[in-house]
Amino acid sequence: MQSQAIRIGTRGSPLALCQAHETRDRLAAAHGLGADDIEIRIIRTSGDRIQDKPLRDVGGKGLFTKEIEEALLAGEIDLAVHSMKDMETVLPEGLEVGCLLPREDVRDAFLSPKAGRLADLPQGAVVGTSSLRRQAQVKRLRPDLQVATYRGNVQTRLTKLAEGAVDATLLAFAGLRRLGLEAEVTALMEPDDMLPAVAQGAIGIETRIGDARMAEVLAPLHDAETAVRVAAERAFLAGLDGSCRTPIAGLAELDGDDVRFRGMILTPDGTQCHETARQGPASDAAAMGSDAAEELLARAGAGFFEAVG
Repeated sequence: MQSQAIRIGTRGSPLALCQAHETRDRLAAAHGLGADDIEIRIIRTSGDRIQDKPLRDVGGKGLFTKEIEEALLAGEIDLAVHSMKDMETVLPEGLEVGCLLPREDVRDAFLSPKAGRLADLPQGAVVGTSSLRRQAQVKRLRPDLQVATYRGNVQTRLTKLAEGAVDATLLAFAGLRRLGLEAEVTALMEPDDMLPAVAQGAIGIETRIGDARMAEVLAPLHDAETAVRVAAERAFLAGLDGSCRTPIAGLAELDGDDVRFRGMILTPDGTQCHETARQGPASDAAAMGSDAAEELLARAGAGFFEAVG
């Protein structure tokens, strides 16, 4: 069916490549394509280059997508594969995420050589994370713990943990599963204890708006359930104008034709937390997310996000 190879743009980290390979394999299976029909192009992003500073200090999570999106707009690639939790809520003009792969496990994983659970860490232990959301929820659960900024790809963070740079860390279980690193997990954090990041575990495929060829190619890969859940969560994030400077968590789950949504905003030290929940038909998923955001903004007050910035 293809007259020319499909060019997939991706970051070059092991996890990003796993996600690009999954997309390639699904495309090949759906359309009977061979190795020469799909090309994976690695694009180094600002987020990959800047490793010595927290993302929130140098431009936020959009640093992981900027150069890839520029290549997509320039026609250098046909589609871009992203972790949806890295995506800004407002995409560059001319681009859309029209395809979502089936979502992986949404939970955070606790990893530590010193304790079987977060609750069992010694008083004053150091937890490494680059996520303000995880930091805030760790401090909410265990105010005595220290949190250290801890960046790098999954393998780098595992190495730092093994070398004793920190006593424990938290990573998305979805990424560890995709990398075949489930054995590294000490315990899983249930959503009732640590609410995940918006769209955690979801892979999105970004294309140019109006690209009929790519829309046709990707149609068999799209997972409707994931799309409903991510729509609620990203509407919640958009309503809060969320960024790397704001600890925000949200999770939507399907129960038959209904969506159950939970959202949370916190201060980085975990001392202030506002939560809400919604349930309604899947067709109202995005509206529920937006409504939940409005409620939390009203409850938290105008200065809440300024205070955490």
